Amino acid sequence: MSHDTLAIIWFGLWGLIWAVYFMLDAYVLGTGMLFPFVAKSEREQRQLQDSIGPFWSGNEVWLITAGGATFAAFPLTYALMFSYLYTPLMFILFALFFRAAGLEFMHKDDSKNWKSFWKWGFFGGSLVLALLLGVAFANLFKGLPFDATGYHGSLLSLLNSYGLLGGLTFLSLFLLSGSVWMAVKTSGSVQERGARLANRVWMAAALLVTIFLVATNNKTHLFDNFVAHPVLWILPALSIVSILLVKLFLHKQKWITVFAFISATIVTLMATGFAGMFPNMLLSSLDPAQHVTLYQAAGSRLNLQLMLIVAVIFVPIVIFYQSWMYRFFREKISPENAQGYK
Repeated sequence: MSHDTLAIIWFGLWGLIWAVYFMLDAYVLGTGMLFPFVAKSEREQRQLQDSIGPFWSGNEVWLITAGGATFAAFPLTYALMFSYLYTPLMFILFALFFRAAGLEFMHKDDSKNWKSFWKWGFFGGSLVLALLLGVAFANLFKGLPFDATGYHGSLLSLLNSYGLLGGLTFLSLFLLSGSVWMAVKTSGSVQERGARLANRVWMAAALLVTIFLVATNNKTHLFDNFVAHPVLWILPALSIVSILLVKLFLHKQKWITVFAFISATIVTLMATGFAGMFPNMLLSSLDPAQHVTLYQAAGSRLNLQLMLIVAVIFVPIVIFYQSWMYRFFREKISPENAQGYK
């Protein structure tokens, strides 16, 4: 295969890996944000911990893979993106730390202050991570303020109206995913509260997804590709259809089906952004001539070939393992059998 063909394949894989990470970590982040408000006792806290315990660290494999694929397949994109977005990425790193530490350390000590600190650390890490991931990718879709002389933005410039809208959109979808996950994986009062929250959060999520797509048309150039290739309109259409079907199956209390359509909404929303960016990987909001294309950013032909061979071998293994994990731990967690982290 030619270098350009390999670069296109890796662009598709790059976007797919990020979309899979967003889809899988959505319910963990949503559970973390809802944790202090849904769990009314230590037993219920342990119930929620057990509902995500076997899965959350495996989901992080996709985040590591996304970062690694960016570094190895598109070194120029990695260098520029991690330089331009250094401050928000450091906040994301600390949020990941507090999310994980809060979940693991919460019940390692009987001190009330210790438990409270890590409970809110779990909440805060999940909230910051969910918001900043949405803000970061919304800005990637809109374009970053750089030109031939360098980067001219700051953390505050990333918190523009479109960036914040993207952050709130994904945050609402993660909350919806987390509340439905509670209905899927728990029983008793926690399941009932999760179900009630899902019905309340859906309206905000559906509204924000719609506004975000309208704003994408007005604030970005992503849909230029869609005008040139009309078949791509199926992606945002599927986002709208999926979020509407969530409501239909919420009413029927088909929780696994609801969870599947939330996941489809997240994946198609991410796919809409990546399809609109193609063939660019970094968009400049100051000078379109400075867009970084996937052909410029890609590594050597040999590098891309070797990585593709590794991906073909190991990605199916990861998928098989995670599928087995979800099947093995498919039983609902009741308050009586919840162990939590001790």
